[in-house]
Amino acid sequence: MSYQTARETYAALGVDTEAALQRLSATPISLHCWQGDDVGGFEKTGGELGGGLAVTGNYPGKARTIAELRADLEQAYALIPGKHRLNLHACYADFGGGRADRDALTTAHFQSWIDWAKSHGLGLDFNPTYFAHPKADDGLTLTHPDAGIRGFWVEHGKACRRIGADMGRQLGTATVTNVWIPDGSKDLPVDRKSPRERLEASLDAIFAEEIDPAYHLDAVESKLFGIGSESYVAGSHEFYLGYAIKNRTLYCLDAGHYHPTENLADKITSVLQFVPEILLHVSRGVRWDSDHVVLLDDPTTALMQELVRGDFLGRTHIGLDYFDASINRVGAWVIGTRNTLKALLMAMLEPTAMLREMEASGDLTGRLALLEDAKALPWGLVWDEHCRRHDVPVGSAWLADLRSYEAAVLAKRA
Repeated sequence: MSYQTARETYAALGVDTEAALQRLSATPISLHCWQGDDVGGFEKTGGELGGGLAVTGNYPGKARTIAELRADLEQAYALIPGKHRLNLHACYADFGGGRADRDALTTAHFQSWIDWAKSHGLGLDFNPTYFAHPKADDGLTLTHPDAGIRGFWVEHGKACRRIGADMGRQLGTATVTNVWIPDGSKDLPVDRKSPRERLEASLDAIFAEEIDPAYHLDAVESKLFGIGSESYVAGSHEFYLGYAIKNRTLYCLDAGHYHPTENLADKITSVLQFVPEILLHVSRGVRWDSDHVVLLDDPTTALMQELVRGDFLGRTHIGLDYFDASINRVGAWVIGTRNTLKALLMAMLEPTAMLREMEASGDLTGRLALLEDAKALPWGLVWDEHCRRHDVPVGSAWLADLRSYEAAVLAKRA
């Protein structure tokens, strides 16, 4: 069967594959820099990762320098159809001109990243790094009872917003700067109120400076629990959702930050009813927030269906957030991004108009039947066409390029 046959098959259901391909090409995914080096960064403080974060595996070829990380990213982008973005953490600063602590970071420490992104036509997103630092060793940052330590992290947040704005200004596309902190308690706290009061005050101080949304957007990210914060997380879903609604910030929905039985896709319409935009972190938790490589599975397809069915793509910033050191790290980027794009294409090819008509008329039998039949439609042929048009390998042919890169580059990293 050819693409033309697939196009005709979908047309019979009222679906324009050409329109879907154009829409998919216009939807960027923000790849996460930390997959390439196991959330290491380039500060070289020698401290523990901390923050409830853990990376498992020791597959050879981890990026050790900024140049190696960029080379790996370039290889990944070459195997992913479309034009995308890069999500940077503050600990990936370029200290070639001298070190600076996190409260003193400036755009100069990220100018080489901005220049690199511009040369490849990429947008940038950004994150303050509230972990892997001596002032975060006790697991507390913006909620810290010590005003001095708390103030240090507030200044870090302010610095990152200014850097993010400069990124957006220079690249001509708004940077989403996302705030996530690890603050919480391993065992049951008596005082749950005070840390949240301090967190609200810290966030208010960080966001006080007005920045043009054409260059920069703020997001806040919740979490259910973490290693070392199993019993209490100050930045819970309820806290940050309330904060985002009150302050009109973006709310970050991370696929690994909820109870395993919660349906993240079902939250999208509720959240976007009250906040202007969302940041979606596509991940895969296995029994806990373990950040496995994204699969083309039911949770991922459900997320993309909800974005398309609700016409939310224009209000959603899609990024990836996982880290797996047990497999080829470049391959992890490619697999997860291609799966996210496949799920998005499947949603765009769904005969939504016909399904809506059935639902509105009460034909629930027809709706269920068509939803199930749609799973067998030839979306794979449309995906192959998408890859061809963007001059990237079709099917699993990209593995040959990855293995050549591993032999020529990754295997030589001691």
